[in-house]
Amino acid sequence: MSQRILYGVMTLVAAVCLSAASAVANPRTLGILNQKAPQWLITDWFHLPKGKTTLDIGDFKGKVIYLYCFQSWCPGCHSHGFPTLQHLTRHYVDNLEVAFVAVQTTFEGYSVNTLDKAKTTMAQYQLTIPTGQSGGREAGSALMRTYRTGGTPWTIIIDKNGVVRYNHFHIDAEQAIQFIDQLRQTPM
Repeated sequence: MSQRILYGVMTLVAAVCLSAASAVANPRTLGILNQKAPQWLITDWFHLPKGKTTLDIGDFKGKVIYLYCFQSWCPGCHSHGFPTLQHLTRHYVDNLEVAFVAVQTTFEGYSVNTLDKAKTTMAQYQLTIPTGQSGGREAGSALMRTYRTGGTPWTIIIDKNGVVRYNHFHIDAEQAIQFIDQLRQTPM
């Protein structure tokens, strides 16, 4: 191998290593923990409360909000996210201090992760909570961008004052209950 080629290969390897080290040292920050929850900007909904045609964060003032982001084809959503959501909605079935909302945050599989498929998925789990669709082939999910989610399943818990207190891939149902109950006790 000539000196010139060897130098070029070594330079390329060094650049890749520096780039990788930079990515590790400065990873993309996911979530917006302890920040004011932004608007959802979703227009496509089903299972809305009577008289509503849309929902947004402002509709839940004074409530703890469990916002579940999913894709219908997501294996982790089916193995972890939906069972947790089912458990929590049953646990808080008559509690007016806690609200549940699901949003299909489509960032891939656009022909599969449609609003109609979201309806089928929610029926599969017998969930009748407000459910929206954010993202599609024409535009990415605004909710994913503003909440800086890392994919699906993604759980966001917002306190009664509209501040994001949990923002991550998954939370165990019992941990979520403890966390939500703590937030319910926090004064507005």
